[in-house]
Amino acid sequence: MSFASLGLSAPILEAVAKQGYETPSPIQAQAIPAVIEGKDVMAAAQTGTGKTAGFTLPVLERLSNGPRVKPNQVRALVLTPTRELAAQVAESVALYAKNLPLSSAVVFGGVKINPQMMRLRQGADVLVATPGRLLDLYNQRAVRFDQLEVLVLDEADRMLDMGFIRDIRKLLAVMPKQRQNLLFSATFSDEIRQLAKGLVNNPVEISVTPRNATAPTVKQWICPVDKSRKANLLTKLLKENNWGQVLVFTKTKHGANRLTTHLEGRGIKAAAIHGNKSQGARTKALANFKSNEIQVLVATDIAARGLDIEQLPQVVNFELPHVAEDYVHRIGRTGRAGCEGQAISLVCADEYKDLAAIERLIKQVLPREQVSGFEAVNKLPESRLDTRPIKPKKPKKDHRDGQRSGENAKGHKPQGKNKRHVGGQGKSQNESAGKPSNRSGAGTGAPKAKPAKRRAPRPASVTR
Repeated sequence: MSFASLGLSAPILEAVAKQGYETPSPIQAQAIPAVIEGKDVMAAAQTGTGKTAGFTLPVLERLSNGPRVKPNQVRALVLTPTRELAAQVAESVALYAKNLPLSSAVVFGGVKINPQMMRLRQGADVLVATPGRLLDLYNQRAVRFDQLEVLVLDEADRMLDMGFIRDIRKLLAVMPKQRQNLLFSATFSDEIRQLAKGLVNNPVEISVTPRNATAPTVKQWICPVDKSRKANLLTKLLKENNWGQVLVFTKTKHGANRLTTHLEGRGIKAAAIHGNKSQGARTKALANFKSNEIQVLVATDIAARGLDIEQLPQVVNFELPHVAEDYVHRIGRTGRAGCEGQAISLVCADEYKDLAAIERLIKQVLPREQVSGFEAVNKLPESRLDTRPIKPKKPKKDHRDGQRSGENAKGHKPQGKNKRHVGGQGKSQNESAGKPSNRSGAGTGAPKAKPAKRRAPRPASVTR
């Protein structure tokens, strides 16, 4: 099967060929014809399966013969959970649309909003956005949806996990009812199907990979090691194996910074990418990593689904994630498009429960390889595969729009000693919107101050 057999026009086929793609992936082969026909689509596909082109190519095909976009209007909207993923999708749209008279734009928090408002005055045939920033732009009348023809929810499960459901519902309420809807998710969980009930109409369902499956092209193994010696072990592995390009995941932003400093102190070029970094710094770090100017990119889970590096050979879990599904997303950065890769996890005894949860999810016990000289004093218990069914998790009810990636509702970074932390990051939304804050903690997630206890009135004296 070729891309030409899927109903794509010559300008798009030429752009695809320039990217070196000849044969569509399974998700592309099924999704492209359905989208071109104007059908709603629900697609379950893991990262690295080519799903971005699976919706980008047919959406561009449908838009190519339509009317011109008006100022502040959008014809196709792609919602993504993270800035990095938004930038990645926008880059794909620009590449595939280069031979078409179509415009595109991308908006997300963490950067100034005024340039985005100026850009939207021209309108955009395709707009890629994160939910919080888009809602902010809508509230400021910088974007309207009267011309909207196609809505795409990319990584819908991740958006639910990150608490964006309220913003998504607000946006859906102001969109035209007559539109094409495309929902792409890693799984068809109960929560995703609940969301789909009010979104897609008689959809074509596509599923190309089993739930929470890891790619067979990725070699997975773990190194038992004491927590205090992980940084030195990683340094040894990097130098002795001559790994040229390595993506390393940590649990926390501070941990990412500490590890980056450790590696640089030992002559290894490294950079950190996480929510406390400015968008400019994150973009620069990713660009330097792709161009091999730095050897190691240290990231937190916020970037796990937004990093697209061609033929990335190694992923290292410096620390295991608390959420087992994040392990699948992390190692999905390697072994993409049929290429081979390896995922190495440095695991200490304290992480045994996280390891057991991961092995239960992926239905396999990960092989262990002990590195000489780094034998653990605190032994990691042997794995026993738990084969009981996993109950689906409930989506988070509380909403922290954008703040999981280091931005507040307006996209401004908190400054100075006026920081009011929500989930460990940034100002409260009231403060970031310029509203007076409640110093008792109301509206910030902090516990309210307890009122002082009143003393009971003393009984009146009795005359004898």
